[in-house]
Amino acid sequence: MTASVPGARRAALVFIFITVLIDVLSFGLIIPVLPRLIKQFAGGDTEHAAYWIAVFGTLFAAIQFVCAPIQGSLSDRYGRRPVILLSCLGLGLDFIFMALANTLPWLLVGRVISGITSASFSTANAYIADVTAPEERAKSYGMIGAAFGLGFIVGPVIGGQLGHYDVRLPFWFAAALALLNFCYGLFVLPESLPPDKRSARFDWSHANPIGSLVLLKRYPQVFGLAAVVFIANLAHYVYPSVFVLFADYRYGWEEQEVGYVLGVVGVLSVIVNVVLIGRAVKAFGERRTLLLGLGCGAIGFMVYGFADVGWLFLIGLPISALWAMAAPATQALITRQVGADVQGRIQGALMSLISLAGIVGPTLFAGSFGYFVGKSTPVHLPGVPWFIASGLLVLGVLIAWRYARTQPVPSHVVAETA
Repeated sequence: MTASVPGARRAALVFIFITVLIDVLSFGLIIPVLPRLIKQFAGGDTEHAAYWIAVFGTLFAAIQFVCAPIQGSLSDRYGRRPVILLSCLGLGLDFIFMALANTLPWLLVGRVISGITSASFSTANAYIADVTAPEERAKSYGMIGAAFGLGFIVGPVIGGQLGHYDVRLPFWFAAALALLNFCYGLFVLPESLPPDKRSARFDWSHANPIGSLVLLKRYPQVFGLAAVVFIANLAHYVYPSVFVLFADYRYGWEEQEVGYVLGVVGVLSVIVNVVLIGRAVKAFGERRTLLLGLGCGAIGFMVYGFADVGWLFLIGLPISALWAMAAPATQALITRQVGADVQGRIQGALMSLISLAGIVGPTLFAGSFGYFVGKSTPVHLPGVPWFIASGLLVLGVLIAWRYARTQPVPSHVVAETA
C-alpha cells in the first residue's frame, strides 16, 4: 500500500503525525528524570552530573551521526515504512533496557541503542516530502512541529508526575508507548515511496556520514541551508544539556515544576506550528519566516541567561517559542531542491549534521555550565550556556540572510510531486 492519491496522501499525513507524536511522547516522558537519574548515579553532585550528561549526549549524537545516513539510504532503497517500524520497535526495547539499568555504564549503553534506533524523525521528513507538493511542505512540516509540541506538552508533565513517585517509572511508560507506536504503524501506516521512485541500489558512498555530507554539495542552496540547520540544532542542544540541572540549581525546580514548564513550551510550540507557521509563510515567505524564527530564538535565549528568578525565565518562553517557525521553513526550502529518489539521503545527511551538532553541544553547554557553577570558576555565571546558544542563533541569522534565497522549483521535483 502506498500513499499516492490525494485522499491517501491526506490520510498518510495523519498517520505520520500520530507516529511522530507517540515517539515524541515517549522521549518527552524521560526528559525530567534522566538527568536526575544520572545525578543519583553521580553521587548527587551537580558539577559531576553535568559532565556525565555531556558524555551521554555526545555519545548519543555520535552514534546518530554514523547511523542516520545509513537509515536514510535504506529508506530510499526499501521504503520509509520498514525504517520507521524498526525504529519504533528498537526504541521500545531500549526504554525497557534503560528502566532496568542499575549503573551509569549500563545506562550509557541504553543511550547508545537509542542513537542507533532513533530514525523515525528524519524518515518522517522524507515521508512528508513524498506525499506533499513543494508549496505545501512548510505547512506539513509545521504539522510535524505540532506533533513535537503536543508530545512535549503531555510527555514531560506525565514524566514529571511519574518520576515524583519512582524515577524509573517514566522509562516503563515510554517503552509501552514506543511499542504501541510499532503496533500502530505495523497495521495502519502506509508506504509513501512507490517502488518505481526508489533508489536502484543501496549505495555505501552515500550511507556513510562523510559521503552523505558530500551529497549536500551537489545542491548549493541546500548546502548553505545545511549550515543553518547545523547551527540552529547546535543551539537547540542547550535544552537537553542543561535545562533540568539549570532549573534545579538556579530556581530549585523539581521534576513536577520542570514537567509543567516543558508542558508550557509544548503548548506554545503547538500554537506556533498550527496557527502561525502557515500564515507566516503565506505573509512573509519561507525566507523571512526563517529569519524571524531564528531572531526570536536568539532573544529568548538571552532572556533565559539573564533570568535570576523563575518568573523572569518564564517571560522568555513565548519569545523563544517563535523560533519553532524556523525549522519548517528551512525544511520546505531544502526539499524544493531535490527529487523523491534522494529525499531520504538528504534527510539522513541533515540528521547527520544534527547529530554532529549533538556531539559538540552537550560538551559545550553542559561543560560550560558545570565549569561556571563549579568551585574553581573565576566567575559564577550559570546563564552562560544560554548566552552561547543566543550567539549561535545570531550567526544563523547572518548565514540564512545570505543563503536562504527562494529559487525556482527544479522541473524534476515538480514532475515527481505532481
